[in-house]
Amino acid sequence: MKQILAFLMLAFLVSCASEEPKEETKPVKEEVLVEVKDGIYYEWYPGKKQLKYKGGQDKDKKRDGVWTFYSKTGDELSVTVYEHGLREGFTVVKYPSGVVHYRGEYHNDQMVGVWTTFDPKGKVESEKDWGYPAE
Repeated sequence: MKQILAFLMLAFLVSCASEEPKEETKPVKEEVLVEVKDGIYYEWYPGKKQLKYKGGQDKDKKRDGVWTFYSKTGDELSVTVYEHGLREGFTVVKYPSGVVHYRGEYHNDQMVGVWTTFDPKGKVESEKDWGYPAE
């Protein structure tokens, strides 16, 4: 019985001695990547050094006005016009090189008019006329 008790005490001491002291861990502060200031929405890439999206919002926090999307290196990749959450007006989408990829117009979130697609060198690849809705 004494041997069992001694063994258990020894095991307890070894387990306590082998336990490394725990370092205090500071809570990780979550990075806030979205801000809305004076009705303008800003979204950043992680690290908050480069803007990802910028655009207006209406009172219901829907996209409203010109919205711009940027690459991680700060190049403008697209510009689209919105009206109360719906695409309404022109849009331009670019290749990372800055050359226009396609452009066109929206009405009530539907493609209208002539849309043009370009190859990476800027040469017209295709054009499609989506027409206009009867009003």
